[in-house]
Amino acid sequence: MTLFRSLYHQGFARIAACTLPVTLADPLKNGERVLGVLRDCDRQGVAAVVFPELGLTGYTLDDLRFQDVVLDGAVEALRRVVAGSRDLLSVVVVGLPLVRGGLLYNCAAVVHCGRVLGVVPKSHLPRYREFYEPRYFTSGLQTSGTIRLFGEDVPFGADLLFQAEDMRGLTLGVEICEDLWVASPPSGKLAEAGATVILNPSASPVTIGRTDDRSLLCQAQSMRTLTAYAYAAAGEGESTTDLAWDGQVSIHEAGRLLAQSDRFPQGERLVVADVDLDLLRQERMRTGQFGQPGQAFRTVGFTLAPPMTDLGLKREVVRFPFVPSDARTLARDCYEGWTIQVSALRRRLLASGAQRAVIGVSGGLDSTLALLVAVRAADELGWPRTHVLAYTMPGFATGTESRSLAHALMEALGVEVNELDIRPTAQTMLAGIGHPFAEGQPVHDITFENVQAGLRTDFLFRIANYRNGIVIGTGDLSELALGWCTYGVGDQMSHYNVNAGMPKTLIQHVIRWLARDGKLGDGVVGAVLERIVNAEITPELVPDTGQGVQSTEQTIGPYPLQDFTLYHILRHGFRPSRIAFLAEVAWSDASRGTWPEHYPQDRKIAYNLGEIRHWLEVFLRRFFGTSQFKRSAMPNGPKLVSGGSLSPRGDWRAPSDGTATAWLAELCDNVPETNTHP
Repeated sequence: MTLFRSLYHQGFARIAACTLPVTLADPLKNGERVLGVLRDCDRQGVAAVVFPELGLTGYTLDDLRFQDVVLDGAVEALRRVVAGSRDLLSVVVVGLPLVRGGLLYNCAAVVHCGRVLGVVPKSHLPRYREFYEPRYFTSGLQTSGTIRLFGEDVPFGADLLFQAEDMRGLTLGVEICEDLWVASPPSGKLAEAGATVILNPSASPVTIGRTDDRSLLCQAQSMRTLTAYAYAAAGEGESTTDLAWDGQVSIHEAGRLLAQSDRFPQGERLVVADVDLDLLRQERMRTGQFGQPGQAFRTVGFTLAPPMTDLGLKREVVRFPFVPSDARTLARDCYEGWTIQVSALRRRLLASGAQRAVIGVSGGLDSTLALLVAVRAADELGWPRTHVLAYTMPGFATGTESRSLAHALMEALGVEVNELDIRPTAQTMLAGIGHPFAEGQPVHDITFENVQAGLRTDFLFRIANYRNGIVIGTGDLSELALGWCTYGVGDQMSHYNVNAGMPKTLIQHVIRWLARDGKLGDGVVGAVLERIVNAEITPELVPDTGQGVQSTEQTIGPYPLQDFTLYHILRHGFRPSRIAFLAEVAWSDASRGTWPEHYPQDRKIAYNLGEIRHWLEVFLRRFFGTSQFKRSAMPNGPKLVSGGSLSPRGDWRAPSDGTATAWLAELCDNVPETNTHP
């Protein structure tokens, strides 16, 4: 269990960035401060930590940089940091001036376990506005070789990578301050060569607005290079003769902010975050742009020996990867997803030459959203809304509430309202195949369900043919993943499926957003939509025999959990045990973390590891083992979310006759069956 909950075992690495008070021209005192933080990092299980640029001497020394007392003191401070790191876990990146071949360089020394792994000189020296670095330093851009330190020849140059030989995916690269601001930062080449974590020791005086500039650069570079980017700027103690310093510290990962400190601190600020090396590896593998650098790099290996104990996880794992918790972002995603659906359907209606859209309306989430999309597409095409032919088709288990909701919605929207009772035809078909239900026996098996689902689709296709329309599909991304649809002549088939790229967990929020938007009708529409969103999710194919209404989620699992699994399999290809680990972090405590806006209070629940494991097994069996043939023949429909789509012509191409054996074995071997977490 301890290994299962180890962040390092699960492909994460704990990274830190620190700003701390500096005493100008007193390297020994500054080195002691670095060692104090380094010991704290060791206690926290940090793999690598970066300190500010020229942090052993201070950045604002100007001509004092040429003084032998300062230069000798910097080397002695580095020697003490090296000695003090001997029994500590963390790789440390510290800044200092170093002389090599009679030239002075602005350097970052990379130290681990009593050894200087390498020294990286600054490549790009600013000489504009307040900066005069070429007055003092030589660029290390074209420099490669070694530097003599403490009796050893240490790798020296901007072409260095530092690779943990006992941990897949942990390769460190270093660039210094201005290197990030140039048109082609060294971190780009470092990433192409394999660096997954970029450490940037920086000085960067603060002016109004510069904090946002730095944040934008770190975010963009981490996204572009698919790296974790740790940035540490100088702060307290630097000279304020003409400048000021805010000590900005942050860690980004592939464009996402993981951690940052407050600004203008008094005292040290250490930010720590667990970066996802497996995520970076998977994202890079898909692009094919990494591992083929345009220039040669030297790799310095080291053994990290990270702790395999339960250290917790210092990052938020979002419960709903398809649903932002931030209200503004969620509203934007709802608008964009909805608008993509509308524009895609509008284009398909024009291309097909159809004059009408035909849709079955059950009163549930999926058909509601598809109907709203069809109505807006009709509006934009200049069609009367009566060209949207909406049919409610009650079967043997259709509830009074859902039926009334379907009628209320159709009438409020002004579409052509139709009701077609499929029960007589279904009874005839069941009798024709000799099904016991036709003889009065309460046999509600899969055939009983599929006869109803198939007839609904059959009727819709014949109606579309008769009235010059196309059938609008309603099945969503989550249902496609779980194979929760009737193949062929059933809800798996349509002329065009507007919901094929929409996960169930996002559909609810899009409908809530539309209910509050009010653009599709008066307040009656909004009120009906609110009732639909809050109803139980059910296919209504099996009559209630006293055990309650047929529940989809009791059969295939809670959609929040299954969408969580879908995202991490589809987008990242994670192994099941890792998904279980992430799900436990996200879902084990309902009071921790954030929930999307307007999420119902009674649905804010937790799942223990046993429940997570059970429903993950259900997902794996259905997704990999039994349902790919349905996706291989799915109709056209727009991709909506960055998590991916399941179209066999797009994001997901898989054999229809595959098995789930390997995934189930990995789950069984690596995830405990019961919840033993205290």
